[in-house]
Amino acid sequence: MDPSLAQLSLLALPGLPEVRSGDDLCGAIAAGLRAAGQTLRDGDVVVLAQKIVSKAEGRMVSLAEVDPSDRARELARQSGKDPRLVELVLRESNAVLRCRPGVIVVEHRLGFVMANAGIDQSNVEQEGDGVALLLPLDPDASCDGLRATLRAATGADVAVLIIDSHGRAWRQGTVGVAIGASGMPALLDLRGRPDRHGRPLFVTEVGLADEVAAAASLLMGQAGEGRPVILVRGVPGVPGTGRARDLIRPRATDLFR
Repeated sequence: MDPSLAQLSLLALPGLPEVRSGDDLCGAIAAGLRAAGQTLRDGDVVVLAQKIVSKAEGRMVSLAEVDPSDRARELARQSGKDPRLVELVLRESNAVLRCRPGVIVVEHRLGFVMANAGIDQSNVEQEGDGVALLLPLDPDASCDGLRATLRAATGADVAVLIIDSHGRAWRQGTVGVAIGASGMPALLDLRGRPDRHGRPLFVTEVGLADEVAAAASLLMGQAGEGRPVILVRGVPGVPGTGRARDLIRPRATDLFR
């Protein structure tokens, strides 16, 4: 192919089974690759939905085992949410930033500002009095482990992203964002590079991992599509180094908190 032509390709791996606690994600990815007639190549990006990682890591909590605190009960009255879910939100958060009917915006313990601490019950098999799914304990570390396992199994030097859907201030709708990254720059610093007219860029930093996450999220879908792993080819800067935590704006430059 003409090297002057830029091309990005995305493929949803077919036939992945329902993931349960302790399942081998690398094995599931390998089966999906075989079903798609694909093999991993250096520079590929394997994008996983947060839910399958959380399920495999056993991050499900039975609501019957949750005893809400007084603070959780008060926020539940304000938000209209189940007090037990609110208690889990508090346990997963550093601070509550906003609360209104239907949503509690928090600073998650990982540093992300997000609704309801990323705790969800959709696409989670419910049993008993209800089950909630929490984010992985350390998504960047989860990506490191998956990347190493995939490289050992295939020999390919790939990047791995774990993505979730987040809302955005001042804009309607959710988009896919990276909450875990390994093997690629999450934040691509273009400062100092010349534009087409030779003028150096002064402030341009690209949320590369979030851009890939948003593209992959289009194929994953948000309901019952059953496409939790996306193979992406053609992403610049892969392989490389970076963490999803690189995308969190430091408080010193946060104009809104």
